[in-house]
Amino acid sequence: MKKYSFSKPRLEAEKLVSYVLNLDRIALYIHYERELSDDEKTSIKQYLKKMVEENKTFDELKGEKKDFKAENLDIFNKSVEYLKRNGVPSPLLDTEYIFSDVLKVNKNTLKYSMSREIKEEDKDKIREMLVLRAKKRKPLQYILGEWEFYGLPFKVSEGVLIPRADTEILVERCIQLMREVEEPNILDIGSGSGAISIAIANELKSSSVTGIDINEKALKLANENKILNEIENVNFIESNLFEKLDKDFKYDLIVSNPPYISKEEYETLMPEVKNYEPQNALTDLGDGLYFYREISKLAGEYLKDTGYLAYEIGYNQAKDVTKDVTKILQNNNFDVLSVIKDYGGNDRVVIAKKAVKTENFEEIEEEEDVNLSE
Repeated sequence: MKKYSFSKPRLEAEKLVSYVLNLDRIALYIHYERELSDDEKTSIKQYLKKMVEENKTFDELKGEKKDFKAENLDIFNKSVEYLKRNGVPSPLLDTEYIFSDVLKVNKNTLKYSMSREIKEEDKDKIREMLVLRAKKRKPLQYILGEWEFYGLPFKVSEGVLIPRADTEILVERCIQLMREVEEPNILDIGSGSGAISIAIANELKSSSVTGIDINEKALKLANENKILNEIENVNFIESNLFEKLDKDFKYDLIVSNPPYISKEEYETLMPEVKNYEPQNALTDLGDGLYFYREISKLAGEYLKDTGYLAYEIGYNQAKDVTKDVTKILQNNNFDVLSVIKDYGGNDRVVIAKKAVKTENFEEIEEEEDVNLSE
């Protein structure tokens, strides 16, 4: 533009590019490293050519610009009220996610994009998503098709459990446990979307992580997420608990976020969860402790002598006398090292380690006494 004697070439360029990218000019440099699509490049070239040929500034070329901020904010606020009126738990946050997804902007910079016109087709998409969220009570994550977990993007779809923020605590503790272990072998039982396996593998590059699940849809999604995040040191296989694993192969860590909701509690779940997420990933249709018993019973055979077992647990399970995961672990020769709370102050993660074998200590001591007296 400087070449063609525009008085403020940088300003003209900013106006042009921000218009094509549907961004507020202030937010343009936040997206500076974003790669332009072929359509965007073509559009920029066409506008540039026209500006030069007609010797017009961008504002002159486009005519008087309309500021859509007031109109867009009105649509946004009405969307929040619509969700709120229909009993959606986090109406403001959900609306921000929906608008950001449709307008293809980061949620943190959404407010800078509200001055641009929202196309009719985008308004239709927003309406469709709002109805799914409000009337159908479809989980926001399934509507968006992607969700962040431990700083990584994950594809999510119906039939596979949605990754939760509280599970990041389990991942963080597992990483801490294995940080000093050289090339640790890690097993994730009930891997679902692959969130736990992939997050750990991403942080521990020298590790080898195996995720197992019986859900074919979950395994397919986990492999898609492996590709999405370009993780090489993780593998997903179909197996019912330890069924298809080699007993001769030992792991440094076994981690699991099993179905731990009791049948009684399952009936009280919110419609977003009960009507959409897979039942067998949420509950054992019993007391919520079945998988802790089954995994704890066999885990010792697949762990090294220095190996750890890490569980996510349900609310109150660590303290309730009748539903005590720590008791199950202790009864299966594990020492419980710690119970960690979640962001809401509830017990959420249990870390255990294989108990040190001391059963023959007294016999050995007696034999040594006999030998000394001789």
